[in-house]
Amino acid sequence: MVKFQSITKIYEPDTVALENVSFEINKKEFVSIAGRSGAGKTTLLKLLLAEEKPTKGRIFLNDQDVHKIKKANLPNFRRKIGVVFQDYKLLPSKTTYENIAYVLEVIEATDEEISQRVPEALEIVDLTDRAYNFPAELSQGERQRSAIARALVHRPDIILADEPTGNLDPYNTSEIIRLLLKINELGTTIILTTHNKEIINSLRKRVITLEKGKVIRDKEKGRFIL
Repeated sequence: MVKFQSITKIYEPDTVALENVSFEINKKEFVSIAGRSGAGKTTLLKLLLAEEKPTKGRIFLNDQDVHKIKKANLPNFRRKIGVVFQDYKLLPSKTTYENIAYVLEVIEATDEEISQRVPEALEIVDLTDRAYNFPAELSQGERQRSAIARALVHRPDIILADEPTGNLDPYNTSEIIRLLLKINELGTTIILTTHNKEIINSLRKRVITLEKGKVIRDKEKGRFIL
C-alpha cells in the first residue's frame, strides 16, 4: 500500500534529513515510526503527503508514484490520507461539529453526507455530547479526539498521527492510543510517529526505528530501543 523506495532527503546546503530509507506498509497495518526529535519522522510524513519532494528515491501509495502526481490533482490524492497533529490545528471560531464538517465542505460533500458522517465520527471518538462546544471549551484530550474525528470523517485509507500525544498527560495519552487502535480495527491504516517509549512498548505492533535519518530497525511487535 505504502512504499518508500531508497528515499534520501537533503535540505540545502548539506543537511541530510533522510538517507536511503526503504520500507513498505501494508493495508490495515498499524505502524509506529520511532526516533528521537530530529530523526526524520516528520519529514517522512511530509514526503508521503507530497508536501515536499525527495532528493532521491520514489514513494508509492496504492501503486501510484506520489511525486509524479500533477499539482492540480494533489487535493484529490490527499483525500486518501487523514492527518492528526500534535497541536490539533482546530479552527477556534468553529464548534467541534463545524470543525469536523469543514473537511467535508472543502471536498464538496453533500449536506446529506455531512449530516450522516459527522455524527458517526463524533460517536467513534466519544464526543457526541461536546459537538457544539468550541475548542477553548474542550480539554486537551477532547481537542485531540476532535482532531482525530476530523481526520477520519472523510474515510481516508490512512491516518498519519504525528506525535499526537505530545501535549497530553498519561491518562489522555492512553485514551488517544486506544482510539487509534479502534480506528485501525475498523480497517484504516495507521502510521504513528512518536518518541514516547511507553507508547511503543505497550502497543506491541510493528516499529520502524529511525536514527539520524536512517532506518536502523524494523521489527514486528517491536520495542523502543535507542
